[in-house]
Amino acid sequence: MSSLPVIAAVGCTKIASEHRDCNARDLLADALLDMLADAGMAGLDAVEHGLASYESDHFNMQMTMGAILHDSIGMMPKPGLRVEGGGATGALALRTAWAHIQSGLCDSILVYGVEKNGRGLSSRTANQLFALSADVDWETAIGGTYTGFYAAMMRAHMAKYGTREEQFAHVAARNRGNAAFNPIAQRPMDISIDDVLRSCPVAEPYKLLDCSLLSDGAACILLASEAWARAHVPAYQSRPAVYFTGTGCGTDTMRLGDRYPHITNFRAKQQAAQAAYAMAGIRDPLRELDVAEVYDSYSGVEIQAVEDLGWVAQGAGGQAVAAGAFDLDGALPVNPSGGLLGRGAPVGATGILQALEIAQQLWGVADARRQVNNAKRGLTDTHAGIASISVVNIFERRD
Repeated sequence: MSSLPVIAAVGCTKIASEHRDCNARDLLADALLDMLADAGMAGLDAVEHGLASYESDHFNMQMTMGAILHDSIGMMPKPGLRVEGGGATGALALRTAWAHIQSGLCDSILVYGVEKNGRGLSSRTANQLFALSADVDWETAIGGTYTGFYAAMMRAHMAKYGTREEQFAHVAARNRGNAAFNPIAQRPMDISIDDVLRSCPVAEPYKLLDCSLLSDGAACILLASEAWARAHVPAYQSRPAVYFTGTGCGTDTMRLGDRYPHITNFRAKQQAAQAAYAMAGIRDPLRELDVAEVYDSYSGVEIQAVEDLGWVAQGAGGQAVAAGAFDLDGALPVNPSGGLLGRGAPVGATGILQALEIAQQLWGVADARRQVNNAKRGLTDTHAGIASISVVNIFERRD
């Protein structure tokens, strides 16, 4: 079996509510140029494989866009494929790339994600399209939307554990504040918990500022064997090696009602975390992890996640979050990038952007105001739907 993959280089666009006069291939080109500059490479001649990550043919108005993107960046006649898994798409793409390198199918693979789901469409149309990711026969037809599903889960969490609105409002305020230190972030905001609580109701208990963003953007990561990276990526010689040491995936029923009454948390995320920890040799994640990017599609989801990832006991997430355990100066800094709430969430690129943030944290090159001191091990947590698919990936710096 091949050696563990390393992150050889990363690149991205600025994340925005809309990139006007740009289509998906334009955004990918910008992210690719950024990656080549990061790598110190002149082009992709040595890269052996391409992997496209995007959620929606509908948003992009293009079937088989993976082939279009592969063509656009000049990867022919090398192999390429597309991965799709809702909000988990980018993380699944990285997991798939990990398997390609580990199996010996290739020694280098460019993972690239892109999405245009910002203001090019109305939020109403966007939500209708996202609703097609739910069970169209049983949920979409009766007006089911993800905001409603997530709100129902958080209401159940509040009823069972006493979680309070100001606790998840802390997440909304903190992550948008972290985004102020991230130059690619879409919506940095200096807001208070009270600002979140006073924002417009969307689906009880969630308010407008509890909800993540619709975004345009692209990101790419070059994964490779260490030998390939040393031979082909000039910048690899000048920074610590960051290995992709663990990956886990879990699933759950598509319909939230099929999980009733156990709807306070995400079973798939628990499964994914345990598999990733076992692979990476982690026994005490709260102590052994230094930084994490958590899927905060809604502010309360981060509270559920810190429980499902095994950092605190079930039901203790709200208190731990409000006490600052996951702030930049806390025991385990979470979402220093600003997360989906502040950095933004171009779906196909989201899991890749999370891994990009972790790589920069482990290299020690993030903005000093969000850089975690001496970070050596980081985690990304990404999921699709209401965690119908959940992926946890772990990265480790080895000096």
